[in-house]
Amino acid sequence: MEFAGKVAVVTGGTGALGQAITRRLLAGGSVVAVPFVVPAEAEALRASLPAAGRAQLHAIPADVADPAAIDGLIGGVLARHRRVDILVCAVGGFAAGDLVSTPPELWNRMLTLNLTTTYLACRGALPAMLRARSGRVITIASRSVVPPTAGFLAYTVAKAGVIALTQALAREVAPHGVTVNAVLPSTMDTPANRAAMPDADRSGWVSVDSVATVVTLLAGDGARDVTGALIPV
Repeated sequence: MEFAGKVAVVTGGTGALGQAITRRLLAGGSVVAVPFVVPAEAEALRASLPAAGRAQLHAIPADVADPAAIDGLIGGVLARHRRVDILVCAVGGFAAGDLVSTPPELWNRMLTLNLTTTYLACRGALPAMLRARSGRVITIASRSVVPPTAGFLAYTVAKAGVIALTQALAREVAPHGVTVNAVLPSTMDTPANRAAMPDADRSGWVSVDSVATVVTLLAGDGARDVTGALIPV
């Protein structure tokens, strides 16, 4: 199996996309640590897995927007497994609104959910990868910010920040055997998006499995020479 012996951390692993990514990594033989805030979501993920997957899943209570919590999460993974090979930053959130209608609270929430969580997860996991001179970091941005689209300013700025972080970090760590790439999904077919846009034409929506396929390709050894890439799905 491609990921046998690997240790992955998937933030947002209890969400629709995160679950699809987690299942693929588990199926490939990886141990996967998934932080969670809502216990019922972690239990639902665990219950959906076969026995082998449940044995390899470590669901850990942690708010990945809290620096101390993410440090504790990564520290616990290292104490148990001595390594972090793969980091997938799949926490995110969406809100619409132009600049004038976006209050500071919403602005800060979009930056925290999409950009700060990515920064904190990378900051926590990278030292172990740099010591090992090996690692895969995959972030989740959005096709809607390349080029930027009007109507959801705070979200657009946050995801553009994820892209900038990804490409700058890729340059920083390239000499040390660590790759950093971003996947840019268009609108994904998730329960949350269906509820938020009940009348939308879903014919062009992307499945979470399609996005997860690209993420796992970037996490594999075959992508060792790919870094700083922005891959639309």
